[in-house]
Amino acid sequence: MNLITTTQQLAEACARLAKHSYVTVDTEFLRESTYFPILCVAQMASAEEAVVVDARADGIDLAPLFALMADERVLKVFHAARQDIEIVWHQAGLIPHPVFDTQVAAMVLGYGDSISYDQLVHRITGDNLDKSHRFTDWTRRPLTAQQIAYAISDVTHLRDVYLALSADLERRGRADWVREEMEVLTSPDTYRLDPDSAWERLKTRVRKPKDLAVLIELAAWREREAQARDVPRGRVLKDDALADIAIHAPTTAERLGSLRSLPKGFERSRWGEAILAATARGLARDPKSLPRLDRAKSSANGAATVELLKVLLRMTSERHAVAAKVIATVDDLDRIAASDDAEVPALKGWRRELFGEKALGLKHGQLALAIENGRVVTVERVANSE
Repeated sequence: MNLITTTQQLAEACARLAKHSYVTVDTEFLRESTYFPILCVAQMASAEEAVVVDARADGIDLAPLFALMADERVLKVFHAARQDIEIVWHQAGLIPHPVFDTQVAAMVLGYGDSISYDQLVHRITGDNLDKSHRFTDWTRRPLTAQQIAYAISDVTHLRDVYLALSADLERRGRADWVREEMEVLTSPDTYRLDPDSAWERLKTRVRKPKDLAVLIELAAWREREAQARDVPRGRVLKDDALADIAIHAPTTAERLGSLRSLPKGFERSRWGEAILAATARGLARDPKSLPRLDRAKSSANGAATVELLKVLLRMTSERHAVAAKVIATVDDLDRIAASDDAEVPALKGWRRELFGEKALGLKHGQLALAIENGRVVTVERVANSE
């Protein structure tokens, strides 16, 4: 049995795992009804063993697990690591380091945008993972033998995936690309839940300073409320409702109650009062204190420029076998079209060398796109001399 249910068992297992250069890690958690994820199970594997930690076992202290996550001598290998790291950050106040994310590595190596774990395992090992326990209730006890086998399979297959991707990265000279991405993934700023910056995660785009001021206060109130009640943000108030309130900025319960995005009678609840108070704080803010909305204005031909940059991005992605998403986003292209000095990853580091310089050249007519033997190619343009 590979199941760990006591602190002593965990400490002994972590001591053994810490002797290896890397361990593969995965977690099973629940967060459908909570703000903070509930860690249920953590599974880890070295080259010699695999263990499953029952994080909800009576009396278990997860300190040895968190110490291993912080051990600089041991590389922690995850797939799509952000949520796993978020759990450790929330429970222990630390970021696992150093880490290797196989999903990021796969994108750098051309396996496609955000490839799923089971697809990656199949492409590298040929194995088909058992998906039957993917949506199982990991809070129920006791854990079944099937659940434990499923959890172990995840981290044992991850060993093979990591070794294959790591070797390929070294062979193709792209290991530094992944290390650069890991710096962002392991930055505490990625996981800090600051209510005052909660508005930045919203897809809502406001146009007026007044709207922005109210939105900032509303988003901060919702974030604090969700944290205090430990419920998902949407359980407190939906995003579209936040935007609706910010734009209309109601100052009375009657005006708040007239908004279609809110449930009937909401304005008479204590949350209605809190929303009106947040709206009032927003309206009272000095416009000069507001963050600047980054709305880069492109030229008259900006839309056409972006379309050409999209072609260049796709061509670059296919030529170098790197997922387009990891090179640049559509938002990056919009910003590049608007400014040569855009603060985007596509104009920094390896991305600039691979794509950014060509993107600027295309924008300024120093580079052209052409069709050659049925494929899009770049052609340097020579300036005409008089």
